[in-house]
Amino acid sequence: MQELACYAGQQAVFEDASQMLRFIGGIDINAKQIERICHYHGQQLEESLLQDIETGSDKVYPDAEGRYYVMLDGSMYLTREEKWKEMKLGRIFKDENNIGISRHRGMITQSEYVCHLGSHTEFFEKLGVYIESLKRPVFINDGARWIWNWIDTYYPDALQILDFFHAKEHLCQFANEYFRCPDTREKWVKGQSENLLDDKAGEVIKELSKMTTTTQKQEKMRTALMDYYQNNLKRMQYKTFREQGLLIGSGAIESAHRDILQQRLKLSGQRWTKQGLQQIANLRILYKSNKLGNQRQLIKFAA
Repeated sequence: MQELACYAGQQAVFEDASQMLRFIGGIDINAKQIERICHYHGQQLEESLLQDIETGSDKVYPDAEGRYYVMLDGSMYLTREEKWKEMKLGRIFKDENNIGISRHRGMITQSEYVCHLGSHTEFFEKLGVYIESLKRPVFINDGARWIWNWIDTYYPDALQILDFFHAKEHLCQFANEYFRCPDTREKWVKGQSENLLDDKAGEVIKELSKMTTTTQKQEKMRTALMDYYQNNLKRMQYKTFREQGLLIGSGAIESAHRDILQQRLKLSGQRWTKQGLQQIANLRILYKSNKLGNQRQLIKFAA
């Protein structure tokens, strides 16, 4: 009964979860009971992970020698105590679990998720439990310095890739401000994007350095773009990465935010306590990571 309540409660708002159980299984359990059960077991999951951090018990993958992607990102959620607060999400998946469905579409068959509402340090402690044993992690992320500083410090030998689509997005933003003619702008962006994909980010920086700006905003954006590319040059070898069969985009973590967290935690009118938000998020990532066995063990232990 508790397992069913947890599953329904992490899937839908508690009132809908109650109706779902009544309609499908004839189970009469009210919304408040489902809410209490979900928050209780969500907290049990939190304490279990915190205990792993305290004891240094890393999760060991059966094939830790394989190539695993690690992606990180943050998204804002409305809390009662502090208004909008960022929840950080990590997604880990094995290279071979990324299956191509068509030329422009793929599917990841199995992922591990880690989330935390709070500081970078606490999030990294949680994430470290899951990636410490990996021998060949590949980090693909946007240009957030808090992410790359941590990777440089603790995983200096890991392969790092700047998400290509973020790199191009910054290029387009500058072009939209600089060029007035749409055709000229489109041609310029196309040429510079091809340079980026050909391991020529340095050439793009040179091109930018020669451009004459006419407004303070243009100059500020040009300087910021050059700095952004210069700071990430080693992460922008896109031709080399693709020749090695590597992904160059972090769309998997962006879609995970929508599917794993926002789909349940950003429904209309919802405003969570910080603790409650973390607890329901814990249940979401448990089920999305296909770890039903972990939940059953916790319920059995609690009983």
